[in-house]
Amino acid sequence: FASRLGLWREPSIDLLQAFVEHWKGITHYYIESTDENTPAKKTDIPWRLKQMLDILVYEEQQQVAVGEAGPCLEYLLQHKILETLCTLGKAEFPPGMRQQVFQFFSKVLAQVQHPLLHYLSVHRPVQKLLRLGGTAPGSVTEKEEVQLTTVLCSKIQQDPELLAYILEGKKIVGRKKACGEPTALPKDTASHRDKDCSHDGAPARPQLDGEPCGAQALNSHMPAETEQLDGGTAESNLITSLLGLCQSKKSRVALKAQENLLLLVSVASPAAATYLVQSSPCCPAIVQHLCQLYRSMPVFLDPADIAALEGISWRLPSAPSDEASFPGKEALAAFLGWFDYCDHLITEAHTVVADALAKAVAEKFFVETLQPQLLHVSEQSILTSTALLTAMLRQLRSPALLREAAAFLLGTDRQPEAPRDNPHALYAHLIGHCDHLSDEISIATLRLFEELLQKPHEGIIRGLVLRNLEGRPYVAWGSPEPESYEDTLDLEEDPYFTDSFLDSGFQPRAKPRLAPATSYDGKTAVTEIVNSFLCLVPEEAKTSAFLEETGYDTYVHDAYGLFQECSSRVASWGWPLTPTPLDPHEPERPFFEGHFLRVLFDRMSRILDQPYSLNLQVTSVLSRLALFPHPHIHEYLLDPYISLAPGCRSLFSVLVRVIGDLMQRIQRVPQFPGKLLLVRKQLTGQAPGEQLDHQTLLQGVVVLEEFCKELAAIAFVKFPPHDPRQNLSPAPEGQV
Repeated sequence: FASRLGLWREPSIDLLQAFVEHWKGITHYYIESTDENTPAKKTDIPWRLKQMLDILVYEEQQQVAVGEAGPCLEYLLQHKILETLCTLGKAEFPPGMRQQVFQFFSKVLAQVQHPLLHYLSVHRPVQKLLRLGGTAPGSVTEKEEVQLTTVLCSKIQQDPELLAYILEGKKIVGRKKACGEPTALPKDTASHRDKDCSHDGAPARPQLDGEPCGAQALNSHMPAETEQLDGGTAESNLITSLLGLCQSKKSRVALKAQENLLLLVSVASPAAATYLVQSSPCCPAIVQHLCQLYRSMPVFLDPADIAALEGISWRLPSAPSDEASFPGKEALAAFLGWFDYCDHLITEAHTVVADALAKAVAEKFFVETLQPQLLHVSEQSILTSTALLTAMLRQLRSPALLREAAAFLLGTDRQPEAPRDNPHALYAHLIGHCDHLSDEISIATLRLFEELLQKPHEGIIRGLVLRNLEGRPYVAWGSPEPESYEDTLDLEEDPYFTDSFLDSGFQPRAKPRLAPATSYDGKTAVTEIVNSFLCLVPEEAKTSAFLEETGYDTYVHDAYGLFQECSSRVASWGWPLTPTPLDPHEPERPFFEGHFLRVLFDRMSRILDQPYSLNLQVTSVLSRLALFPHPHIHEYLLDPYISLAPGCRSLFSVLVRVIGDLMQRIQRVPQFPGKLLLVRKQLTGQAPGEQLDHQTLLQGVVVLEEFCKELAAIAFVKFPPHDPRQNLSPAPEGQV
């Protein structure tokens, strides 16, 4: 047994002697060398560090007892070799030494399986090295710095307890594993224990004769500024180091740093996530960079240019090279890329971190940075900030950030609105912007709302529309549910229907017999509803048939795809399939469609007097709304035969009034059919775009005709004849 023990001990002694000799060789270089210009890679330092690493790895492989620190590793820990190397790295002597130190740290932590980061003599120099790298943005050590952060983030993901050790700054936080200490140690005590105790609590090995003892043997030979390395800022740590590397001009370095930060915030431990939020600058620093990128963009950007950069990803933050260039393009791409990264962080992060980061984005960016621009009196500021917000919403995927964005834009009040109430301040301004004197601002704000309506958050559609339709107060109070729709459509009683409408020669078609509102149970009902929209525009104001353009069938195909997409988005919201039955005992309350629908209806009523591009955007938002498969939305927007309460208007009644206005105007436009056909050809590029009298009116008529076809198609696909109650379920593939 003794001989076997001797065979085991002999190689260990040789390994330790070799390890110490290589360390002596490094320290002697500093004592003996006088040449300060020779690069580190041309000295024997890299080779000696490589030998020391190989010895540590080999020693661990030969260890019989798993988890015990071998003699060489104990020597590394007790004599604070990493502390000394960190000091040498800061001195940058010989030139390039800092890179060598970063590489050695990374390889030791990655290749030695024994848990090291719990030791004070390991995690303290790691912290110092991180601060050392963080003080030189754009330095030549960026590649080595990101390698070290990669190893650290990987270790933290495996053992979230390590997070406190790496982020603790100058305070020793959490449980010390070295020497078996169950609680935190004061700095001087921890240093003493770390030096005098091995991992398993056994007495430390005696110091070899003549060997240097860490940095003390070198201080007299080092530049003065390398002493007191602890004097640096304690706030600079793994988080700030990663964020600095995320801003690197080297795309690979920046991408790897972002991946490392993503790894860090996704740690599974609730305690580690709480520590990351409460005891690190993680969330504020991430959002601060977002605000800085926003402020670095030009004050005014064309909304078309912003829309052209659609699809910017944090993995590919630069704009595609084939895109047309414009002033501020790079700054815009950088901002949208970082916002996409913030959204991705919130999606992947632990819930504690995700909620905190989402709130930080809402408070520091949305409210403090973006909102003043949205509320600004300058039209340029309003236009640019609205277009940017629309682009951000288009990229937004994380539920937590979407929730914060919805609260920021719409507020949190979900009670039915009143005509003269004081809504959420920003929401009120945005509603006003939809009816702004500047058509550009109106279009940009309507695009913002259209984007908002496509997000998977029920609070959005509830805050904009549904809260005002609860209980169906738009239906005539006290009237029973009809058994049929015969005689329920009385245009003369519509508050927006005038005698001049009938005098113009327009006569409503025969009133169809339809199924009651609560039981769409046949093809007739769907057909009559569709025909109500298709026949709303009089024949003398229709032109699409003359040009053999895409007609109603194409709208049906498009509406089917959009409706299936919308239905899948809202499927988990538990919406009813049929309208809520009217309660005759419910007290009457006045109906108000809400500020959002009011401004849309007001805009729709002026379709014959508004620019073509604005009309397209108004009808686009209304179409988005009509696609929602809630029975109250369908009834209010797409059912021409509901009995409206006095003073109420619906989308159909607004359209009826527009048609009445149109019939009067037609009589005052000479050669109306020919001019209308010419305008339609101009809009489709089939005729030169010469200016015509009444061009705005004629363009409005074209939009009106197409919008009615679109509404008819939406009504059709929402209640397909084969099974009218499957409006929330996907139809068989290819069926329309």
